[in-house]
Amino acid sequence: MNTWYAYLGWVVAAGVVGFAVSMIFSGIFRLPRNIYLFPYIGTSSLFIYVYVRWSGLSIRELLQHNWIGGLIGAFLLAVFTIKNVLSQPVSPRSTGLPLVFDLLWSGVAYGLTDALLLTVLPVFTTWQAFTLLSWTTNWPGRILVGILAMLASILVTAAYHLGYPEYRGIGMHGPVIGNTTMTVGYLLTNNPLAAILSHIAMHIAAVLHGPASVMQLPPHY
Repeated sequence: MNTWYAYLGWVVAAGVVGFAVSMIFSGIFRLPRNIYLFPYIGTSSLFIYVYVRWSGLSIRELLQHNWIGGLIGAFLLAVFTIKNVLSQPVSPRSTGLPLVFDLLWSGVAYGLTDALLLTVLPVFTTWQAFTLLSWTTNWPGRILVGILAMLASILVTAAYHLGYPEYRGIGMHGPVIGNTTMTVGYLLTNNPLAAILSHIAMHIAAVLHGPASVMQLPPHY
């Protein structure tokens, strides 16, 4: 039987995995983004797959629950995140087939991985942990668990971005605030599509606006 503290252990593990990948492959080896994404997406995907198998999570049920609210939340969040991207400096982008590759790789695949590792997994695992403790049976408890889930997402987000030299110090504020906004959207709609689709939209906008200058597309050297 999966215990409540085992679920919380997955939150800590997600932070460790995110920090290790960004620190080793960006902070130490300084891999170009397109190459860096191979170990990041590969490691994160394996980690998430193991969690799904361990927890017995039904992805279909998770996505279907209040999916209309999730889509509405995704649209509103996408407007916010894209506006933030467009407020940053412009830099050259690829054209033709390389641009298509960048949109799929740095846009869709990167955005999806970030959303799952930094938002969906920590929120869901935290909620499951405290559901086992019967904290979510009333509204005060749900609000408290929602706050704890948001803090769990902040923890994983901060750990992951700490591995990038460019985010150490004041640079940490941007990704923490941005991802927390999408986490709140997930919590309010109770559907991960709010975070997943808005994160992908943000990455696509960043690829089109300025992959060398927009902070949402690390690493930059």
